[in-house]
Amino acid sequence: MLGEKSSSLFGNMSRLGKKPIVIPSEVTVTVNGGDVSITGPKGKLSRTFDEIITITKNENTLVLLPKKENVGTRSLWGTYASHLQNMVEGVTEGFQKKLVIEGVGYKWDLKGRDVVLALGFSHPVVVAIPEGVTVLIEKGLMTVSGYDKEAVGQFAAKIKSLKPVEPYKGKGIHYDGERIRRKQGKKSAK
Repeated sequence: MLGEKSSSLFGNMSRLGKKPIVIPSEVTVTVNGGDVSITGPKGKLSRTFDEIITITKNENTLVLLPKKENVGTRSLWGTYASHLQNMVEGVTEGFQKKLVIEGVGYKWDLKGRDVVLALGFSHPVVVAIPEGVTVLIEKGLMTVSGYDKEAVGQFAAKIKSLKPVEPYKGKGIHYDGERIRRKQGKKSAK
């Protein structure tokens, strides 16, 4: 029956949450209640987590356990584990997204800490690069990289949203390797 689920907490464990997060040797982790700071070769990330999930630092692992059993804590258990894993990966390896611009007259340039885009509007579009994010531009390819996965993804999505790809000619900004659904144009009758 639908209502007859296992009543034990460990009967419905989060697959991500129950795995301990391995801390590499070059990474320093500080846990103070719900505040977690992770420092590595690429930078430092800090985040405050709700204390319904207990975060414990052992010798070289982070272990997460919920304080009580309910649907909310089970969902946050895996989410917090994913956030912590991304923080550890970010300060050691970093993250990057690649964007491609296509279309006649569409281009982008770096000017200091700003990206200047020519997207067919009557004016250039200027977007400031956030702290912790670096941008490298090579002709029609932009590489957005940094140690904070959310900042990298959000900046790449912001740039992409300025000129979404149109389905007929494929002009606009898209992620490198993204499959673009194309539509067939109107056919003239003969």
